[in-house]
Amino acid sequence: MALSPAGETSGSGGSRGRRVILWRHGQTSWNVERRFQGSTDVELTGTGVAQARRAARLLAGLKPDAIIASDLKRAADTAAELAALTGLQPVHDEALRETYAGVWQGLTHDEIIARYGDEYTAWKRGEPVRRGGGELETEVADRAAPVVLRHADKLPDDGTLVVVSHGGTIRTTIGRLIGLDPRSWESLGGLTNCCWSVLGEGALGWRLLEHNAGTLPEPVLGDDD
Repeated sequence: MALSPAGETSGSGGSRGRRVILWRHGQTSWNVERRFQGSTDVELTGTGVAQARRAARLLAGLKPDAIIASDLKRAADTAAELAALTGLQPVHDEALRETYAGVWQGLTHDEIIARYGDEYTAWKRGEPVRRGGGELETEVADRAAPVVLRHADKLPDDGTLVVVSHGGTIRTTIGRLIGLDPRSWESLGGLTNCCWSVLGEGALGWRLLEHNAGTLPEPVLGDDD
């Protein structure tokens, strides 16, 4: 059965063998500058487009049944590369956007540490923090996880859904779907640009099968963006 965002089971009977691939968008200039993007609509760089095309060739081989994506350009353009290879029409949903982070958005990592160090440290400890006066991580999961579940429920048995989103939104969604306490979501490592995580459906709910797949290890640029 699949875990609902509230931690309750949904559906009937045992596992249907469905799979959810959560794919982070390609590189942007703000990623390179370590600038917090949040819900700011920043486009892919040329490198980001190349990353998306390479990853799309790999993901197309998994024969996805459906694609959903954040409507922000960096995610929508990443999804478009997979759509071009599979013929699937992505469904865009603003609920899959990155965390809104208020005054943090546009600041570099060093600027955030200098101006909001206590807030940043509390967040890294797993405390519920409205970074920059924006959303709590649990609120991001509240909007994103139900969208993923709704589309996953439409899959055929053994079907595959590709979700194109952002580092922070993917982390909170994974944490919610596999039933982790929100205080431990930060223990899920960040995703490199255009890498992905795979959730598989088991008898007791969703399980994390792969994390940060798709490349040899590279630095994670801008975890929550």
